Amino acid sequence: MRSLYLLLGYGSNYRIRLALVVLTSYHEHICFCALVVRHYFPRGEMMKISATQPLNLTTSLLKSRVSKYAVYGVLIAFSCIIIATLMVAFLENGGIHLDNIMSAQKNNLALWMLDLMPFIFAFWGQYVSSIMVCQAETIILDQTSELRAQTAVLEEKASHDATHDFLTDLPNRILFHDRLQHALSAASRKQSKLAIMIIDLDNFKEVNDTLGHFNGDIILKQVANRLQATLRNFDSVARLGGDEFAIILHEVVGEQDVNIVAKKLQRALLPSFQAGGLNLNINASFGVTLFPDHGNDTAILMQRAEVAMYAAKKEKAGLIYYDKKYDQYSPKRLTLMAGLRQAIDQQELMVFFQPKVDIKTGKVVEVEALVRWQHPEYGLLLPDEFIPVSEQTGLIIPLTALVMELSLKQVAVWSQEGYDVGVTINISARVLLDPRFPDALIGLLAAYRVEPEKVMLEITETTIMVDRERAMDTLHRLKNMSVRISIDDFGTGYSSLAYLKNLPVYELKIDKSFVLEMCNNRDDAVIVKIVIELAHQLGLQVTAEGVETDEILSMLDDLGCDIAQGYLVSMPLPADELLSHLSNSRWRFQRGC
Repeated sequence: MRSLYLLLGYGSNYRIRLALVVLTSYHEHICFCALVVRHYFPRGEMMKISATQPLNLTTSLLKSRVSKYAVYGVLIAFSCIIIATLMVAFLENGGIHLDNIMSAQKNNLALWMLDLMPFIFAFWGQYVSSIMVCQAETIILDQTSELRAQTAVLEEKASHDATHDFLTDLPNRILFHDRLQHALSAASRKQSKLAIMIIDLDNFKEVNDTLGHFNGDIILKQVANRLQATLRNFDSVARLGGDEFAIILHEVVGEQDVNIVAKKLQRALLPSFQAGGLNLNINASFGVTLFPDHGNDTAILMQRAEVAMYAAKKEKAGLIYYDKKYDQYSPKRLTLMAGLRQAIDQQELMVFFQPKVDIKTGKVVEVEALVRWQHPEYGLLLPDEFIPVSEQTGLIIPLTALVMELSLKQVAVWSQEGYDVGVTINISARVLLDPRFPDALIGLLAAYRVEPEKVMLEITETTIMVDRERAMDTLHRLKNMSVRISIDDFGTGYSSLAYLKNLPVYELKIDKSFVLEMCNNRDDAVIVKIVIELAHQLGLQVTAEGVETDEILSMLDDLGCDIAQGYLVSMPLPADELLSHLSNSRWRFQRGC
């Protein structure tokens, strides 16, 4: 290009200069076309084409694009030749005739060279198109190979993530169920046994609440590693979620083999776990089912292993095999779970009242409110049948609120009728720890105009120990409201004397297991006597439940017990039936002033 400009600057023959001008413009056009072709498809665009079209179609498209611009260049070159020839013929011979044109072509060297340009350009265009297509094919093949490799890696990772737990890298619930299905099929063909073991860490929620989920995750990883290292290579361990793990033990002979593995796993979890700068001891509860002893279906075996695991946690037994007596998930229980919320919302629950009498005077001074459910299918249900369901589903709070409302409403009615009687209401741990509970009680007392002194809340020792600090705060708040507190089932807990002196308690209630046999069992009589004396020394009222005979009542009177409750006085009855029953007995409601 530079040589052409030099010729233009120093050439003396104007004809040559004219021809060179035409040639220069022609060369610049060629370069422009090349740049257009080269930049028409950037590398990224080529990658897009390779990702969306077959390779052959892509290369053909590239060839046609380059060839099109090569044809344009050839046509422009011919046009430049014709124009240059006509201009030279006119300038040299003074006119444009065929002879002048032939003469110009014959005598002008520059035109000869210009005549060669279309052929050179056509050859160059085809050559460039071939080179570009080859380069494009190489780029496309390289990128395709790279994409395929990346896709394979991503597919493998996605498949792994879909079947493995993100935290511990153990198989997750999906893969575990698939492996269990195959294991059951193999065991069925071989007529062998296998065991399914569900493992849940004890009190792991406290670890998360105290040290945070980060440290909790560290412990879960350590647990996973220990479990995996303890098992045989062909056994399977998975994390089902949270702090729950599952294991498949292949080809076991019976419970003896499972017990050996369970002991190994328990020993593996025995050393302290390190998290948050602390050494923590983590225990676990094991629930086990055997195939085919406890079922032939994956879902049934897993569900029953869960039942056994929860039984092990409840009884603190470490390991329990499934038994029907532990199975709470009967069709009846599922029906109760489904209908309890509706029963609460529509106030289908009823409150029965069992009187508490002053042993000295024989007057009914209090009644205990006991909830009942008149179920349309199962009839009258006792609390033991649906209270655990309400605890499990979280409905215990609205259920307790309904019982309190119905009880206070009835106390208000009795007060209007001239009866001076209080009410005792049972409170669970979840209700006691609910920060809204005291305010809800204040609202109900105000709504029914019942004095707080008329209300006694009955709790158990274990209720307080769930969260002692929060429970104590709530109890002191209730005492400041003049609401009385009773400790139910006293003597059956494990830390009564240790905290009794600090509790804002009004009454101790002796469990009926000591009262029923106190006339025939000296040890029971001694326990009752000690509890009565202890309570009185602390300034507390004593109620004995389970009073079913006059002999028991007389013995309690001799021991100085204050209040008696039991079938000797009355069984739990609806309010109207209770009045009718007491009117025909030696017991009477205490009259107000």
